[in-house]
Amino acid sequence: MGTFPLKAGEVAAIVTRLEMSQRPKPKPLVASPLRLTRWHMPDTDKYRILFRRVGEHWLWFSRLVLDESELKAVVHDPLVEVYAVQDPKGIEVGILELDFRAPGSCTIAFLGLVPQLTGQGLGQWLMAQALALGWRKDVMRLTVKTSSLDDPRSIAYYMKAGFEPVLRSIEIFPDPRVNGLLPAGAAPHVPIIR
Repeated sequence: MGTFPLKAGEVAAIVTRLEMSQRPKPKPLVASPLRLTRWHMPDTDKYRILFRRVGEHWLWFSRLVLDESELKAVVHDPLVEVYAVQDPKGIEVGILELDFRAPGSCTIAFLGLVPQLTGQGLGQWLMAQALALGWRKDVMRLTVKTSSLDDPRSIAYYMKAGFEPVLRSIEIFPDPRVNGLLPAGAAPHVPIIR
């Protein structure tokens, strides 16, 4: 057993990879006032705004460090599907990104709602959408990752949906609040150490 100090300005997270290797039995879709809209070839500025809106509280930053061409290479890839979750007024309040680039596999790259909507049961609807869209005839496995910086209920949420934890790792990265990528007030549950 050991403790490994981080450098000032770094953050560490325990990342858990979960997999689902069998298509779940069909269930009736959960009713929701939300709707899912596919973004074909999304505008990268609009994508980044939604990514921040959903993930800033959880310290999501991976898409924000990509330059324009790198981000387009991902979100414009025909094997990557980006969906915006919209409320009844058409306001984008969530994101679902499915990555089919690995043969026979679908990775739920991003799935989330704005923090104001968590805990209301709407995540069940979003997960049902992800499973319905992710399981295709050539898909043999769905994968997803979550980290200790995400909502503490994430692992239980994924397991309830039918995913099983298969790998745990530690990710260490520069704190995106220290370098100005995210505002200092983002992820208040994760202290900034300068």
